[in-house]
Amino acid sequence: MAAQLTAALPSYSPAKPAAAPAGTASHFLPYPSRPRNATRGIRAQVTSTETAAEPAPAAPAKPVKISKKQDEGVVTNKFRPKEPYVGRCIFNTRLTGDDAPGETWHMVFSTEGEVPYREGQSIGVIADGEDKNGKPHKLRLYSIASSALGDFGDAKTVSLCVKRLVYTNDAGEVVKGVCSNFLCDLKPGSEVKITGPVGKEMLMPKDPNATIIMLATGTGIAPFRSFLWKMFFEEHEDYKFNGLAWLFLGVPTSDTLLYKEEFEKMVETDGENFRLDFAVSREQTNEAGEKMYIQTRMAQYKEELWELLKKDNTYVYMCGLKGMEKGIDDIMVDLAAKDGIDWIDYKKQLKKAEQWNVEVY
Repeated sequence: MAAQLTAALPSYSPAKPAAAPAGTASHFLPYPSRPRNATRGIRAQVTSTETAAEPAPAAPAKPVKISKKQDEGVVTNKFRPKEPYVGRCIFNTRLTGDDAPGETWHMVFSTEGEVPYREGQSIGVIADGEDKNGKPHKLRLYSIASSALGDFGDAKTVSLCVKRLVYTNDAGEVVKGVCSNFLCDLKPGSEVKITGPVGKEMLMPKDPNATIIMLATGTGIAPFRSFLWKMFFEEHEDYKFNGLAWLFLGVPTSDTLLYKEEFEKMVETDGENFRLDFAVSREQTNEAGEKMYIQTRMAQYKEELWELLKKDNTYVYMCGLKGMEKGIDDIMVDLAAKDGIDWIDYKKQLKKAEQWNVEVY
């Protein structure tokens, strides 16, 4: 049976955090503000007996783009491969059941508040050891699966959701992914080299009344777990979600439904603001007998989804396998055409407006 993560989290008592500044959650990590210029430069005045030429008209100032996302004070690349942050594994548990095709693990690392990430960002991990050329392994990026407060609510940890990569190559040899196996095998107390945080594509929208449609396959659920914890499991003085969060999660079997108990608890307590739809491709079919992939499940709500996509406060976030975006395009092309809209052009407009956000691999 899949591990029940929430109940399994161990007791963790780090040093008491400093009081948070006004306007933030009780343990929200204080992000650095933009520096302000203390003084203005004074231009020297030069006297001349010649008549000064008329100054050229100033070029019109370019409008400053104001992001719709929670990007104020976001930190990127604080730690790099040559000087990574060294954290420790606090907790590592298998999420998938015994009959799942493969293993997926949830792990929590200590950061002591030194890796100031936001929901939607990623970190890099450098596996121990060396490659075949005797050099350190290259870093691998992983989407963060915890809110900025972390699983323990003190902003001193970061969590990942990692699938163990094992496959057979054309020569019949079993190949193991270096970093994923390193992470899935970590024991509590083990050190882990962390870089980052990185990324701004998947940051949450500022608007607390937004409609946020989240599309995930497999471990692509990671950033959306971070979103949803902030929305429904935490209290913040400066943020209270009052919009609609709609999650579509696609997996091959019911044993691979990640964080199922957590999401169902959110539906139970915040059903007016949270909708949840699973697509289990090897166990479910639609009315036509087709396998239930994420785009198949979405097609059952296609008219409703299209109406939401026409609103300027709807944001789509997609994380997971590359092929999923084409499946969504196939659904929307005909619906948009009925309204005289070219879907591909419209999607470009959504991207420009930061309302279509994709992180696939």
